[in-house]
Amino acid sequence: MIEHQLDAFELRDTVTHNQGSYSAIIADTISRYKDGQPILYYTWTPYWVSGVLVPGQDVTWLNVPKSALPGSRSGVDTSLPDGSNYGFEVNVQKIAANKEFTDANPAAAKLFSIMKLPANDISAENLLIQNGEDSEADIERHADAWIQGHQDTWNGWLEEARAAASQ
Repeated sequence: MIEHQLDAFELRDTVTHNQGSYSAIIADTISRYKDGQPILYYTWTPYWVSGVLVPGQDVTWLNVPKSALPGSRSGVDTSLPDGSNYGFEVNVQKIAANKEFTDANPAAAKLFSIMKLPANDISAENLLIQNGEDSEADIERHADAWIQGHQDTWNGWLEEARAAASQ
């Protein structure tokens, strides 16, 4: 994909594409950023990298002038509803649950359908895991801290979920 876009956007004269182990390359990218050097990198969200190089704070998402996917995907439009175009198809993350469980638990089904966590929050939690806070107790503490920091949102979700259970 990146190789295709380097050609499609005529970037080969100005961008050096380093390939290899993502962990090693991103470590170098983060070091370059901390040293004040220019960086251009590929990542996805949510992912721990965006807990270090926070979109909208430390880095910005670049837009492409047009969609340019390779091969059989060449006709796919990568534009977002707000008009931005990052050049990649967007993946949507959703909660998957057993239908028998959700049928028997309408409050849980409603909660799963309305919960929306910001990608930057998930990336920040991923960074905690990357940094060794990866035990079950750590993850429960992360969740509790997120809830405490977003108590009104959490309470609203629970209120909606409880209302669905009483219908």
